Amino acid sequence: MEKITAATVRADFNDLVAVVHYTRAAHELGLWASERKLIERFFPDRSAPLLEAGCGAGRVSIALWTLGYRALTAFDFADELVDQARSLAAERGADTGPHAVRFLHADATRLHECHVIRDTFSGAFFLFNGLMQIPGRENRLAALRELHRVCVPGSPLLFTTHDRNASPVERAQWRLEKLRWSRGEQDPRLLEFGDRYFDESGVGRTFMHLPDRAEILADLAATGWTHEFDGLRRTIAKEAKAVHAFSDECRFWAARK
Repeated sequence: MEKITAATVRADFNDLVAVVHYTRAAHELGLWASERKLIERFFPDRSAPLLEAGCGAGRVSIALWTLGYRALTAFDFADELVDQARSLAAERGADTGPHAVRFLHADATRLHECHVIRDTFSGAFFLFNGLMQIPGRENRLAALRELHRVCVPGSPLLFTTHDRNASPVERAQWRLEKLRWSRGEQDPRLLEFGDRYFDESGVGRTFMHLPDRAEILADLAATGWTHEFDGLRRTIAKEAKAVHAFSDECRFWAARK
């Protein structure tokens, strides 16, 4: 059985089931309360040029545009989702004029190949666990380095992860998974301990790496980012039922160049 690659993840996000799921969230869900609280904390200047990695169908960037953020560039490596984001921008009037949201097709691990994305951003975010949907730790490190490269000194970075130690139940599940890995009985498609690959009705196939806190702290340090904040979503804001239906608990991270 072949290992999961970036091509696997791209195909999964371009699949019709996934496109419909993320497009619906972009149209109906908008920003989570926790996202808005932290974005307004770490990105207070609404005129600053900001970069969204893994923008999907435009849920975050379009919501920020409606809040008055006026220098947004967003990208995703799934072209079907980028098309949906552009369509939503046109529907909301965010696609014209000097403050239009700019949606691009690009790979977070290879931003140097996208000539439009240069080292002029005052901050970046990679929300809804997008960074953790890059298979392979070295590739996630490459994405962090690329985001560091295109941001000016002092820029914040905001992203989320699913924390595999977030609850007693999860810790018990991962102890069993560690035993599987020690016996060589893990899903042969997975690359590293912490990886999951699952098929969820109405969502499609999803690859996700679930780190522990020490792993993320090490990765930030290795890529030039200074850790500034982290906390579980439930400690940041009370979310609507629709948010809980859309996403499990996650950990927010803020770092600075």
